[in-house]
Amino acid sequence: MNIVVCVKHVPDAQSERTFQESDKTVDRAASDGLLSELDEYAVEEALKIVEAAGEGEVTVVTVGPEGAADAIKKALQMGADKGVHVQDEAIHGSDAAATSLVLAEAVKKATDGSPQLVLTGMSSTDGVMGVVPAMLAERLGLPQVTYASELTVGEGTVTIRRDGDTASETIEAALPALVSVTDQINEPRYPSFKGIMAAKKKPVEQWGLADLGIDASQVGLDAAWTSVVSFVKRPPREQGQIVTDEGDGGTKLAEFLAAQKFV
Repeated sequence: MNIVVCVKHVPDAQSERTFQESDKTVDRAASDGLLSELDEYAVEEALKIVEAAGEGEVTVVTVGPEGAADAIKKALQMGADKGVHVQDEAIHGSDAAATSLVLAEAVKKATDGSPQLVLTGMSSTDGVMGVVPAMLAERLGLPQVTYASELTVGEGTVTIRRDGDTASETIEAALPALVSVTDQINEPRYPSFKGIMAAKKKPVEQWGLADLGIDASQVGLDAAWTSVVSFVKRPPREQGQIVTDEGDGGTKLAEFLAAQKFV
């Protein structure tokens, strides 16, 4: 089975993240970037499916500026076979709707219009919207089965287990399909030295909007349905209050929680 995994290059969550003053888009130069951790689970699941079948190919697709190539690089080091990087200045500032459009056309081009299985993470670790998988499935005309904690590929079908707060659901869909996976589905592998060296020889195609037949007016900040109106820096942490327990510590704690409207 040939599987396409859509991945995203995101700012490191451990670094200080901010927006650009000029257009209120994410300042990607302000912090180091990396493959979205939630997308690593999708890459790992694709690799497991191909390995179990003993045949197939895993293609990773990303949309973003030059630095987004690092997301593909990490996926190739994990074991993916090839990558596709869609890079175009006109894409800057695109929202989820435009991103899903670019991804859909890239998936079609990468699979000659016939994707067998498309995998994604449940959301990105920067936007954390979780809507792109559904939008992408709609554009591709594929059934979507989302938030998979377990995934089984059968003869012409895909079955997932979705875990909720009070119950788990089993959902089956006919292939081809799109599946988004959660961080409970597996444990992503660390790239081995052999994998790191092998990744250097794996093919990565570079495409622009023209290669996908997308007009620049359909993407970018001007075409976005959503945008950041304003932002402020997170206030510095204030020194905490020290309470000496003289037998009334519990009462003081309760009063503090009530004053802060935590209870």
